[in-house]
Amino acid sequence: MKVLVIGGGGREHAICCQLKKSKKVTKLYCAPGNAGIAEVAECVPISVLSFEKIIEFAKTEHIDLVFVAPDDPLALGLVNELEKAGIRAFGPTKEAAIIEGSKAFSKDFMKRNSIPTASYEVFSDFEKAKQYLEKFNYPVVLKADGLALGKGVLICEDEKSALLGLSQIMLDKVFGMAGSSVVIEEFLEGKEVTVLAFTDGETVKCMPASQDHKKAFDNDKGLNTGGMGAFAPTLTYTEEIANETLDNIILPTISALSRENRTFKGVIYFGLMLTKNGVKVIEYNARFGDPETQVVLPLLKTDFVNVVDACIDGTLSDLSIEWENKTGFCVVVASGGYPSNVVKGYPITIEPMSKDIKIFHSGTRIDNGVLVTNGGRVLCVTTIADNIEQARQIVYGQIDKIKFTDSRYRTDIGIK
Repeated sequence: MKVLVIGGGGREHAICCQLKKSKKVTKLYCAPGNAGIAEVAECVPISVLSFEKIIEFAKTEHIDLVFVAPDDPLALGLVNELEKAGIRAFGPTKEAAIIEGSKAFSKDFMKRNSIPTASYEVFSDFEKAKQYLEKFNYPVVLKADGLALGKGVLICEDEKSALLGLSQIMLDKVFGMAGSSVVIEEFLEGKEVTVLAFTDGETVKCMPASQDHKKAFDNDKGLNTGGMGAFAPTLTYTEEIANETLDNIILPTISALSRENRTFKGVIYFGLMLTKNGVKVIEYNARFGDPETQVVLPLLKTDFVNVVDACIDGTLSDLSIEWENKTGFCVVVASGGYPSNVVKGYPITIEPMSKDIKIFHSGTRIDNGVLVTNGGRVLCVTTIADNIEQARQIVYGQIDKIKFTDSRYRTDIGIK
C-alpha cells in the first residue's frame, strides 16, 4: 500500500520509521517532511495546510492511506476533506479535534461531562480577565484558547507576572490569534503524566504512559516549550492510577465525544496531573505528542498499519497490541533562543554515534548539500534500553557529538 504522512517534525519522523517497518507499506511519502524523514520516505513539498494540493497528490499517486499527524490540519478539517474526496485517512475529524483546537471548548466539555480537571474561567475581554486576576489565589495558569504549538501556556507565580502574561497573550498576541480568548485556571500540584491512546470511537487501547519535560531549562525553569525530552513508561503511573484514569477520564471522554456527535478516531492524548485529590486532566491533544511519540512508538511490536486500520475500521476491539518491555528515552537538542527567539540556518555536524542511538529530525533541512537547522527543536536523540538509568547513560554519553551554533539541551531528563 502507498502511504502519505502529513507533517515535518520529530513526531512525523518517528511515525514514518514505524510505518516503514510494516511489510504492507510499499511506498511511503511525507509532506513536507524534513532532512531526516527524507532517509525513510519520499518528501513532497506540500504545506500541511494546502488541503487541495494534498488531495490532488493523493489522487494522482493513488495513495491508499493519508496519516494526518499535526494539530493545525486536524483542527481545520483535513480528515473531513480527505474523506469527502474518497481518500482513506487516519486522524480525528474537525468536530472531534476541537478538544485540542479550543481550550475553552475542552474545559467546558469536561465540566458538562464531569471529567475531573482544574477549576477555570474563560475570557475574551482583557479588562474582565484582568479584574479576575486581581482577586486570584496564586499561582495561576494562563492558556491561549487556540493552537500555539505547545507554547501557549504560562504559569504565573504572582499577580504582576500574571498581568504581564495576560497582556502578552491578549494584547500583544505573542501566540497569534490563539490568544483572542484566554483560559484562566487553577494551578494543579502533583506529578505530570502523558497517556496516549488509540481509539476507533468506542474501544480504547492505551500506550505506555510517558513523561514529557515541557520547561525550556533544567529543573523545570523557563518558558513552556513543545517538549525538551521524554521517557516511557513512567513508573509513577501505577496499575491503580491507570484504572482510575480509564474509568474517570479516558472512557468517559470517548463516550461523551460520541454522544455529542464528535466520534473520535485516531490517537488521543491525555495530559494528566496526579494530584492528592485524584487524577485530573491538564489538556487534551487530538494526535500523537512530540516528543512522546519518539519514545513510545519504537516500543510498539504490533504492525503499526494493523493498528491504524483497526482505528479507522472500528475493529480495535479485535486487535491485541503488544509492546516491548523496555524503556524509551529521548533528549531534544534545541536552538539557543528556543522557544522565543529562534535563528535558523546553522550548519549541523553529527559525529558517528553508538548503534543504540536513533536520531529523529525535528527542525532540519538540506541547504546546498549541507544539513542545517530549520526550527526551535532541531534533533531528538533517542534510545531504547532495559531501564531508564541505562537509557540516560546511552543518550547523554553520545549527545555532544551533535554540534551547531548555540545548540543546547536539558541535562536532567528522566532524573525525577
